[in-house]
Amino acid sequence: MHRDTEDEMIKKLSQPDTRREAFTQVVKDYGEKLYWMTRKMGLSHDDTNDIVQNTFMKAWMNLDSFRGDSKLSTWLYKIAINENITFLNKQRAMNNISIDDVDVFLLEKLKSDDYFDGDDLQLKLQEAILNLPEKQRIVFNMKYYEEMKYEEMSEILGTSVGALKASYHHAVKKIETFLTDNI
Repeated sequence: MHRDTEDEMIKKLSQPDTRREAFTQVVKDYGEKLYWMTRKMGLSHDDTNDIVQNTFMKAWMNLDSFRGDSKLSTWLYKIAINENITFLNKQRAMNNISIDDVDVFLLEKLKSDDYFDGDDLQLKLQEAILNLPEKQRIVFNMKYYEEMKYEEMSEILGTSVGALKASYHHAVKKIETFLTDNI
């Protein structure tokens, strides 16, 4: 069985009689990608699952507003990023943490997560990433882990390519410094 092209999928998503089946395929095609993008923000397995589920629920509820102006993956990533930010802001508020503070509560959750199987070096890398400002963390994860092109990141985040390149460069330097100082 062949996979639908993006245009075919968007057409099926726009038609009531094929919408549900097409959306099931979207969940299959993008579920794992969104899971790992979210997980690499330093979130636990359970929190990641909740965010991915919320992402797909929001996408389903807003299918009528998706006009195909961007790629389907771009639209889903944008929703997922917003869900990540909303979740992190709620967590910070519950823990009385400023947006400018390091998200150490995420590191503690990660350490106690039964699904985290990384070694000490991977934990240090996660700690270095969690020490980044939120925007740099998002840019770093999208570029380093997702190997996303700056142009697509620009569309998702609404930031210029130049600013994204600078954010990524600063993030890499901060991670290098953190790892050098802490290993």
